[in-house]
Amino acid sequence: MKILVTGGCGFVGSAVVRLAVARGHAVVNLDALTYAGCPANVASVADSPLYRFEQADIRDRAALDRILAAHAPDAVLHLAAESHVDRSIDGPGVFVETNVTGTFNLLEAARGYWAGRGRPEAFRFLHVSTDEVFGTLPHGASRRFTETSPYDPRSPYAASKAASDHLVGAWFETYGLPCLLTNCTNNYGPYHFPEKLIPVIILNAIAGKDLPVYGDGTNVRDWLYVEDHADALLRVLEAGRPGRRYNIGGETERSNLDLVRALCAVLDDMRPLARGSHADRIVFVPDRPGHDARYAIDPARIRDELGWRPAVGFEDGLRRTVGWYLENEGWWRALTARGGVGRRRGLGR
Repeated sequence: MKILVTGGCGFVGSAVVRLAVARGHAVVNLDALTYAGCPANVASVADSPLYRFEQADIRDRAALDRILAAHAPDAVLHLAAESHVDRSIDGPGVFVETNVTGTFNLLEAARGYWAGRGRPEAFRFLHVSTDEVFGTLPHGASRRFTETSPYDPRSPYAASKAASDHLVGAWFETYGLPCLLTNCTNNYGPYHFPEKLIPVIILNAIAGKDLPVYGDGTNVRDWLYVEDHADALLRVLEAGRPGRRYNIGGETERSNLDLVRALCAVLDDMRPLARGSHADRIVFVPDRPGHDARYAIDPARIRDELGWRPAVGFEDGLRRTVGWYLENEGWWRALTARGGVGRRRGLGR
């Protein structure tokens, strides 16, 4: 299969690119190389005859038409997006432009390409989204998000992804474009951009800085190792049913405070301090506006219909992640030097 992956130099996108090439798929990586795009993420496959790179922005419809015509993919796996909630609070415009208008452009380009090739039944358009579109769940409840949960986005980022999800569903229903949609929980692992929670904690610990936890640290997230997510996406692309939505979750709920404490325990083992514990540097900082209390995904559909389960346990995944950052200082130092990375955002002021 030849797959056009959008956002393939990002965190999740690069994991998909690496795995797809390893499994023998041809990959065309379309990435605008914004502040969060990093070609080093795909350096391990850059010389493969199965890999091609196109620098382009999904807001540029003409570029999308050109790339689809030139490479003739069998599928589009759409990951290109602005994804940082705090950045969306400070500057929502680019989230609407990229996540909504960009997805519209890609859908229209894919529809034209698909129609021009005789509407092949095997073509697929897989749109990758987030559990944040469903809003928040109460603490202490057993309820989890399912594929039929109502939408209730509570941040500009979540609202932009919700809008793009609805566009994808409408293009399937109205035009018959063979679309699939996934919603995932929080990802972690190697190559995670250093403004997200887990890499922030690891890199601050390496630098001897305070370890910030928003609010009182009770917000709960369900964590999924990024390589498991990549595996799930390829499973959906290969075996999912058009028009179907699949929730992808790790079934590993942790409060933010418990997560940071778990990271500190791993760091104490892998990079011990001369005195005390890394947990001694945990500090509570002002919360973000509208910080959702809890996310949790029920992955029963993808497990029962497609046979997918996460392979990497949470503790093992944390150790792999910490070890990767300790061994790849050159990668993250280059990114932390980029303008604005590491500055606190999303206070709504």
